[in-house]
Amino acid sequence: MADRRGIAGIGSISLALAVLVPLAACTSGDNDDSAGAVHKVDAAPLVHVSAEGKVDPSQPVTVTAVPGSRLTDVTVVGPDGRVVAGTLSEDQRSWQTTGRLKAATDYTVRIAADDGRGGRGETTSAFSTQAAQRLLTAKLGPDSSGTGLYGVGQPLTVQLSEAVKDPQARQEVERALTVTSQPAVTGGWYWVDDKNLHFRPAEYWPVGTTVSLVFEGTGSRIADGLYGGDRAALALRIGERVESVVDAATHELTLKRNGEVVRTIPVTTGKPGFDTRNGVKVVLGQERQVRMSGETIGIAAGSSESYDLNVEWATRVTWSGEYVHAAPWSVGSQGVANVSHGCTGMSTENAKWFYDNTRIGDLVTVVNSHGASMEPFGNGFGDWNVSWTDWVKHSALGQAVNTTPPASRAPAAGMIRPEV
Repeated sequence: MADRRGIAGIGSISLALAVLVPLAACTSGDNDDSAGAVHKVDAAPLVHVSAEGKVDPSQPVTVTAVPGSRLTDVTVVGPDGRVVAGTLSEDQRSWQTTGRLKAATDYTVRIAADDGRGGRGETTSAFSTQAAQRLLTAKLGPDSSGTGLYGVGQPLTVQLSEAVKDPQARQEVERALTVTSQPAVTGGWYWVDDKNLHFRPAEYWPVGTTVSLVFEGTGSRIADGLYGGDRAALALRIGERVESVVDAATHELTLKRNGEVVRTIPVTTGKPGFDTRNGVKVVLGQERQVRMSGETIGIAAGSSESYDLNVEWATRVTWSGEYVHAAPWSVGSQGVANVSHGCTGMSTENAKWFYDNTRIGDLVTVVNSHGASMEPFGNGFGDWNVSWTDWVKHSALGQAVNTTPPASRAPAAGMIRPEV
């Protein structure tokens, strides 16, 4: 008669009877492994979920097993199918979220547990997170609603709806921003102030690059009471590499396209007291005709230096009013002397040609002027006057960004999600 000692621990009579048949033809019950058989149980009484109803998204969610039981798997997933990261304790008695929960979001908790007596089962739970007290939105630039074609010097800009001062909160903002490009480049973020960030590559954008910028922090915690607002995105293309160098000493502007000199133009720049700024500037915009008044730069009306003119073919390089434009009244001085109030003047014909051969994002560099250096920020895009080493130091994450689209990367920790 077969030894039934191995059957005694089995809770199901029907299972015990099923086991008896093979035992009659086998060796003694000392080798019976039926004591390890698993049966299905309701896992709900075996676990406790800390999140019920509406919960604070800034607080972690915990799942604990009742004494004698253990957790075998826990998954918290949002409506978009994304799983919230979490960690299981070494003794498998508790689990806690480590990933961020989004505000005003419904989550499902799926739990598998073992009762310690051969029973295993699964259960689900659900909770919702509270709405955010304040939402952080982002206005992205440049505006690509037109052709979306820009020069190689064009930086990307982000203007936040609220000031973000805390270093960790700034890191959350950067994590919510994704820059991808084809071809890929090495670039980085620079916090201009508490509400403004700029992104630029280590070197000028390659010709023909397509660029995507996405802010996707919707519902994600930025700081206490502050969560990411609506998603924002833009896409742009980079055109040919157009660089103009204005030499205030030789009174010439030289325009290069993709490294080749296309044209050299006689010009006049700022005279003493109104010297043109040195350094790299980025074209901000172009106006077929613009009214220029000396009062806008502090020249009193009626003084010997005052002026009020309608100027043609004006290419702007600073917000304070520095342009490359037509100056037919100074043709005699162009190529000879500097007589302007800070702008780069040239003949009407040359100004139209320059206007037609330049776009927003192109580079205009002034050298050998007696003026101050171009401001890095606040008066246009002087971003390229900051060394790459210093630029990276002003990232909240303190590191460069690789703009390879995520789908093209080998899996690696810390990679940012793809654009959707």
